[in-house]
Formats: sequence, C-alpha cells, structure tokens
Amino acid sequence: MNVPNQITISRIILIPIFMVLLLVPFSWGELRFLGANIPLHHFFAALVFIIAASTDWLDGYYARKYNLVTNMGKFLDPLADKLLITAAFISLVGLDMFPAWAAVVILSREFAVTGLRLVASGEGEVIAASKWGKWKTVSQIIAASALMLHNMIFEMIGFPFDTVMVYVAVVLTLLSGIDYFIKNKQVLIKGV
Repeated sequence: MNVPNQITISRIILIPIFMVLLLVPFSWGELRFLGANIPLHHFFAALVFIIAASTDWLDGYYARKYNLVTNMGKFLDPLADKLLITAAFISLVGLDMFPAWAAVVILSREFAVTGLRLVASGEGEVIAASKWGKWKTVSQIIAASALMLHNMIFEMIGFPFDTVMVYVAVVLTLLSGIDYFIKNKQVLIKGV
C-alpha cells in the first residue's frame, strides 16, 4: 500500500478516537480561553478531528506530487472524507451542539452526490471534485471544529462564528450539490 493510501487509512482510524474523546464525558476539567469554557475532552477531540481533516490535503498532495494516484485511493479518499464529516455531525447532533436539520441537509447532499458518482461510474465516467465541493468540505470542517471548540476565539467578543459557519456550510453544501447535478445532468439522462 502506498503512502497516500496509508495516510487516508490513518484518517479513518482517527475517526473513532475523535468520537470517543468528543462523546465520552471525561472529567478532565475545562480549558478557559478568551471567554470560552471548553471541556478538555472536546478540545482534544477537536485537535484529533483537525489532524484527521488535514490528512485529506496531505494524501492528495502526496499522491499528485509523486504520481501515486491509485483506484484504491480514488475509492478510499472520498469515503474517508464522508465518514469523518458524518461522524462529526452525527456526534454533534447527539450532543445537541449541531442542528439536526443541518445534518440532514448535509448528509442528504453527500448521499445524492455519491449516488450520482456511482451512476457515472457505471457509464464509464468519472466525476471529479469541483471547486464548490472543495469549499463545501472546508466550510464543514471549520463549522464542526468551531462547534467542538465552543466558539473559542469569538466567544469573548460575542460573535457567533460557530453558528455562522453552520449556515455557511449548509449553503455551500447545497450549492455544490446543485453544481454537481447541473454539470453532470447528462449522466442522469443516459441512466434513464
């Protein structure tokens, strides 16, 4: 197994670690920072989540730079992304830190685009990630991180950055989904 695929697998391995840190109410105390009180286990969960999310950039960079793009990597990378984001948002909904409606919108888009990619694959076509899709992913990672960190940096000034990022993530998720379906409508027409 090449290095980019090993990095992708490490992202999948980090998912249960970050979930345990986030969901188990460890009595490790709180971190007080710039007006925010963050349970230490949420802080560590956010760090693991951010490290896991950053491996998405790292594995792609390494695969392209050293020409190590494989079919396994093409399969594992988006799967790892979806598992990470799904785990984060479902966990945050369970902790009553993320609105369930937003999770439904985001996860519905993920399933719909995955379905579109499967149909395209059956037609021998590959749907590459779009610019909208990349911005969507970044906004989702920022939203989840801000929520896990209890709006850490912005709490002192009273700016609801975490809430704003939830809405930004939902809007970019919808726009990227619409973009995928408009640009690839021929796949659906062929499949009918």
